[in-house]
Amino acid sequence: MEEIINKVANSVLEVFDLEDYYPKGIRTQIDISQWLLEGFLLKEKDFREYLKNHDWTQYQDHLVAINCSTDAIVPAWASILVAIQLAPFAKKIVNGNLEDLDATLYEELLPKIDYSVYNNKPVIIKGCSRKPVPMRAYIIAAHQLQPHARSIMYGEACSAVPLYKASKK
Repeated sequence: MEEIINKVANSVLEVFDLEDYYPKGIRTQIDISQWLLEGFLLKEKDFREYLKNHDWTQYQDHLVAINCSTDAIVPAWASILVAIQLAPFAKKIVNGNLEDLDATLYEELLPKIDYSVYNNKPVIIKGCSRKPVPMRAYIIAAHQLQPHARSIMYGEACSAVPLYKASKK
């Protein structure tokens, strides 16, 4: 019987797994529609009162996304006011949903990585993840890897999709 050899494990292929860089922290989404009349109408006096009475300490060290889940037309100052209330407690505050929050975290993190370890190597950006890695993170990773990698693929080693191949100089 022939010995089974794992050619993927023995290859020079480098795997770039965005899950390895997944920012740690509790993610929380605050929906400001909860403080609107019937979820649609902002009455300033009532809104300010709701914010004043809300327990902001529950967001200590959280990563927070502020959004409005209804089609309400909300003045910009409303989200800013919520962010000001959160500022003493939250580690990070963004406008949007949880995917926007994760995208922002990756946008800050990925440019700080030393990509020189991928110089002139074939790289595969791992596609399957158990964590909610946003598409923007994959795009940023590819952009950061491109000046370094000999080639970039996406997916798994057994079924990768080629994305980029450096021109021969």
